Amino acid sequence: MVRGARALSVLGGLVAAGLIAASVLVVCQMVVLRYGFGRTTIWQTDFVTFGLVAATFLGAPYVLMTRGHVNVDVLPLHVGPRARFRLAVFAQLIALGFALVLAWLAAVFWHEAWDNGWRSDSMWRARLWIPYLAMPVGLGILSLQMLADFYELLTGRQHPFGIAPGASVAEAIAVKESGT
Repeated sequence: MVRGARALSVLGGLVAAGLIAASVLVVCQMVVLRYGFGRTTIWQTDFVTFGLVAATFLGAPYVLMTRGHVNVDVLPLHVGPRARFRLAVFAQLIALGFALVLAWLAAVFWHEAWDNGWRSDSMWRARLWIPYLAMPVGLGILSLQMLADFYELLTGRQHPFGIAPGASVAEAIAVKESGT
């Protein structure tokens, strides 16, 4: 399960990177069309907006897996190993619960767009279920990655907050800053 969650997280990261690259190219194309040739643009703004939002949701599991997110760990640095473990379990349960609820609500929202044939208000009239699909998919993979991390924490394969049990505050900060 852990390998599967990691593979899906990597795939989401690759898709997110591709969406960001495509958005950059589309913005460049839009600038050339508008200011170079004086032509109007129809689909570019919607594509870039939807692409960057999709990249955010699909890339989130990869960011979690690589620990690229912002982490406030003042409290875990100053408590003992037992309290740190309990705090990590509590934090992961809260985060997982939040991600699961958000994934469910995003799936309901996506389904509503699908059933009602929602389209964007622009001239492009994009079918909104297509970009909205990134929300439940990304949040679902994020939930799987959280489950994998939780499993690794419970089985001792991962230290709470990445801090080894015997590490001093200075050692833990040094490890965190080095990224190892």
